[in-house]
Amino acid sequence: MAERLVLKGTVCAHTTAIAAPVDNANMIVTSSLDKSIPINTTTKISDLPVNLVEEILSRVPLKSMRAVRLTCKGWETLSKSRSFSKIHIDKLSAVKESESMIIAMMDYNLYLMKVVLVGNEDPFVERKGKLTCLDKQIKISEVFHCDGLLLCVLEDDDTKVIVWNPYLGQTRSIEESRYYSHRPDGWDRFIYALGYEEKGSCSCRSYKFLRFIDKYLWFELYDFDSNSWKTLDITPNWSILCGQRGVSLKGNTYWPASQRNIEEDMLDDHIICFDFTNESFGPLLRLPFDAGRHDCVTLSCVREEKLAVLLTQNEVCPTEFDIWITTKIETGEVLWSKFLRVVRTELGSLITADSFFIDEEKKVAMGFEEDYSKTFNIVGEAGYFKKLELLERSGRYGNCRAIACSYVPSLVQIKQPVSGRKRKQ
Repeated sequence: MAERLVLKGTVCAHTTAIAAPVDNANMIVTSSLDKSIPINTTTKISDLPVNLVEEILSRVPLKSMRAVRLTCKGWETLSKSRSFSKIHIDKLSAVKESESMIIAMMDYNLYLMKVVLVGNEDPFVERKGKLTCLDKQIKISEVFHCDGLLLCVLEDDDTKVIVWNPYLGQTRSIEESRYYSHRPDGWDRFIYALGYEEKGSCSCRSYKFLRFIDKYLWFELYDFDSNSWKTLDITPNWSILCGQRGVSLKGNTYWPASQRNIEEDMLDDHIICFDFTNESFGPLLRLPFDAGRHDCVTLSCVREEKLAVLLTQNEVCPTEFDIWITTKIETGEVLWSKFLRVVRTELGSLITADSFFIDEEKKVAMGFEEDYSKTFNIVGEAGYFKKLELLERSGRYGNCRAIACSYVPSLVQIKQPVSGRKRKQ
């Protein structure tokens, strides 16, 4: 790393944090008292006050934080301090009502993006950058978000999954519990979820990882604190469609589900919740509609406060859908309110049933156009329809489904296993 910082011309920063006096261009003035320091044309970085370095580094985008931490020990320590992290996350999390921060998975890679809807202007997307999970780029086939953490299922390695905090750059590898491939025919049969048990405060959360195949009555839970797997004794009276994605809300995970052993095969007319504190599933909760046999039901989280459900009515028309949002959700009760209905007479897809988002204020829904595309559609009332290209088209679709999940940066520290502790099964 360079030991000296060359300062030339005007130093730009927040007007309340830094300024240069007119009568002395070789002086930096910060918002704190007695923090002004004289500088020459060349000044050591270590001579700058901590609050000034924090202010400068807090403007670094999330995708570049890994490079900041690798620059020098001092910046690594500073970037992981509570004071700096709070400043940085406040800037990253300053998402307005008209903005949605998302993680998009395309071609086995993850991208941080912000979708912006401004008044009557055309929407646009800010591409924040490509995220790298480990030292080398790996292929990710599934991604799930919970409390600022990402659960990543790997395409080329079925022996482990990765839990990752993109903001802190922390990862933890979780080895599968048994010598069993979850892709015996190239098809991942497991359903995954990441959640936590609340223990008094955000800093006292116990994180857990669930995977299961309800058809085979196989339910396993990994506890980050004990670094161990255990089998759950669960006999479900419900079914979840294989490959169905769950969504995390306040530490628990919800899926569309149906009653088990019903005559009509897999009618997703309920939702079900896994409670990571009790380590059990709750009762089936009714959805506000009766899904047809070929309809698609998808859940989404609304700003970490509500659930939204998308009914894509494939039996009626592939370009027709309805969305409801929750007005109340508890262990044994859920209430819904109709949010949006869209019918498009023109040919062409609206949004895929894999994942979606809504903007309550603008009353629009957003999602990928098709399962393997890079086109992000925004649809609303009165024929509102806009297309955004998240990445340049490569000329052909790949083999990886395009998935998007909401993202909020967090200071959650991923607890690492204690060295030497035996792993129970």
